Amino acid sequence: QLQLVESGGGLAQTGGSLRLSCEASGVNLRYYVIGWFRQAPGKEREVVSCISSDEIKYYSASVDGRFAISRDNAKDTLYLQMNSLKFEDTAVYYCNVRIGREYWGKGTLVTVSS
Repeated sequence: QLQLVESGGGLAQTGGSLRLSCEASGVNLRYYVIGWFRQAPGKEREVVSCISSDEIKYYSASVDGRFAISRDNAKDTLYLQMNSLKFEDTAVYYCNVRIGREYWGKGTLVTVSS
């Protein structure tokens, strides 16, 4: 059964950095588009970044230039390097892959102190 497990969240100061990881099991991720979403308190879930099987990357306007997505197909792991963090980056971050249907991890909380 496909499972996604996020890690790496925590507390960071404005301007700081965090690196999120998403480990997948039950699937060979190399063939799929995988991505990061986030949901801030009181807001809808939104896409942050995604990466295709051939390494084409997309970033939302709010994180472009600050965040970097990458994947390690040998480890079935997705990463999100988050730099120059802002207070408004505070959210629960989720890993996502669509294989017939949407699969989500349980999320990892990122809190950025102002």
